[in-house]
Amino acid sequence: MVRALAVLLAQLVAAPIVSETVETGERHFVDLGTFECRDITRSTVLQRVCYDHARQDLIVAIDGQYDRYCGVAAETIDSLLGAPSMGQFFNRNIRRETAGSRYGCGA
Repeated sequence: MVRALAVLLAQLVAAPIVSETVETGERHFVDLGTFECRDITRSTVLQRVCYDHARQDLIVAIDGQYDRYCGVAAETIDSLLGAPSMGQFFNRNIRRETAGSRYGCGA
C-alpha cells in the first residue's frame, strides 16, 4: 500500500503541468493558466466563464466560441455569476452589442 502511494506521488510530481489555451473571436490565443474557469450548467447562453482577477479579463464561451472582455470588475463577475438569468445579465451588461467598446481589449 505504501509503495503504491509512493509510486502515485512520484508520477504526479513528474507529470508535466499543461495549461489550457483557447482561441478568442479576435483570432488571438489566450493561455488560461491565470484564469479561474467555471463550466456553466444553469444558463442556455453561457457555457463557460473564465476570469483573471489580477488583469480583470473575462473569457466566455457561447455556442462553443470563446470571446474576451477586458477591464471587467470583479463585482460585475460576481453579479453575473449570481444573476437569476446569467444570459440576460451578460447580454444587457457585458456583451459588445450593448456595452459598446466598454470592455474592449485593444490591440
